[in-house]
Amino acid sequence: MERRRRPRETWKIHLIDTGLETLTGGRLRRLAPLLREGTFMLTYGDGVSDVPLDRLLAFHKSQGKLATVTAVPALARFGNMIFEGDRVTDFAEKRQTENAWINGGYMVMEPKVLDYLSKDDDVLEVDLLERLTSDGKLAGYRHHGFWQCMDTLRDKQGLERLWSSAAPPWKRW
Repeated sequence: MERRRRPRETWKIHLIDTGLETLTGGRLRRLAPLLREGTFMLTYGDGVSDVPLDRLLAFHKSQGKLATVTAVPALARFGNMIFEGDRVTDFAEKRQTENAWINGGYMVMEPKVLDYLSKDDDVLEVDLLERLTSDGKLAGYRHHGFWQCMDTLRDKQGLERLWSSAAPPWKRW
């Protein structure tokens, strides 16, 4: 750990073993004793972004919902082919999908969401986010800035190249 001479943060960080077999919703449920006191933020930890957390939190508070998920534009992993019948009319390489958004993995939640989770094999996206959506209690914060997942070796190498560059787009210090 490297300590820099800056104002000391007031964060508390807990590392908690929630079990190898516990799914994403079950992991959150196991943290309930630490999360019941007030609004909390969470992330999957496999995405890098410049999401302004202060704005995300303010947006969440303004919506009056139990949870807010950061939505990021969906990027097409492969090129698109456009057809008219059997004839290809357009071929577009890996462009952003218009009007398509995905879960960017940065979330703000109220303790009441924990009531939606009951077992270790609960899945965050199904047993919590889909149910919150059905109940009209989920907001989406649209983030147009930098976001990149790190699901593959290719993603990792791309992010490492960006980190080695003069100005990584997510670096705020």
